[in-house]
Amino acid sequence: MENYDLRKGLINGIITVLLIGLQPVISLSRPSIIDAFTFSTITVLFMAIIFFPLFLIERFKLKSLSKRDSNDRLTSLLSGWKQIRNIRLFAGIGIVFSIVPVLLIVGYDLAGAVNSSLALKSEVIIALLSGYLLLNEKRISKIQIFFCIILILGLFIAITQGFTELFEINFGVLIILIAVIIFTITHAFTKSGFDRNEISPIQVVFIRNVLSGLILLLTYFIFFPLEGLITVFRPEYLIYPFVMALDWGVSLLFWYRTLSYISIGKAGVILSLTPITSAIFSGIILGTVITYYHLIGITIVIVSIYMIVREKREQKN
Repeated sequence: MENYDLRKGLINGIITVLLIGLQPVISLSRPSIIDAFTFSTITVLFMAIIFFPLFLIERFKLKSLSKRDSNDRLTSLLSGWKQIRNIRLFAGIGIVFSIVPVLLIVGYDLAGAVNSSLALKSEVIIALLSGYLLLNEKRISKIQIFFCIILILGLFIAITQGFTELFEINFGVLIILIAVIIFTITHAFTKSGFDRNEISPIQVVFIRNVLSGLILLLTYFIFFPLEGLITVFRPEYLIYPFVMALDWGVSLLFWYRTLSYISIGKAGVILSLTPITSAIFSGIILGTVITYYHLIGITIVIVSIYMIVREKREQKN
């Protein structure tokens, strides 16, 4: 039974929206000396460091609970990662999330904060398709298909400024869309591990960042001069990937807390507000000009996401 608490769910969801809305702005605020690959590498390593104590605390709690009242679920969460299918899953996640952060940072740089946040909302459509194709979730209704098309229209209006820049290819948006497809499909496979109670979210986030951080670091040593990495290891530069890692890590925790209090449908609607917070932060911090087309596109996207998740919730009922 769902541990339903709308008030707590809204509070945690709003905090999540504020934190995620800041991420493109933090990335775009960094000094030009920190390239996308270096920024991604250090950010991922900081994420692993941040989640390490959380990982240990969770393991300690599970072991304590297991000693007092051992059951199949606790045993599975403690030792499920040892199964071959989960080892393969973690390896795959590590590889995927060594690619995704780099794609996202490059995409943020090219697309800008508002367009980046809007492009990330395509995750709703990809999640719907991957759930249907990979997880055998219920069929996609005509209403959902209709509002997926409307959502895409809203993205086009905002990103192409009312179709006036329709033939000007925004490579940043394309790169973000590729990243969204990759990580959403990966999340679909990860969800199956959660459903089996063999792995936990904190475990996944910690292990994925350790593996992806090592892969990125090794890649850096092979293809890039070490001097570039050493240059960035100064307090005035390190603060940017640290803040990004802290924001990313804390947003994940509040997102999981949101899901623990309200349904994923309501959580998805709350999360659809991130383009608004990105636009506000981008205007205040970066001086980005927010156009009427941005506002129209954002409104269409939010309404579309609401209708898609509302229909999905009604199907379950």
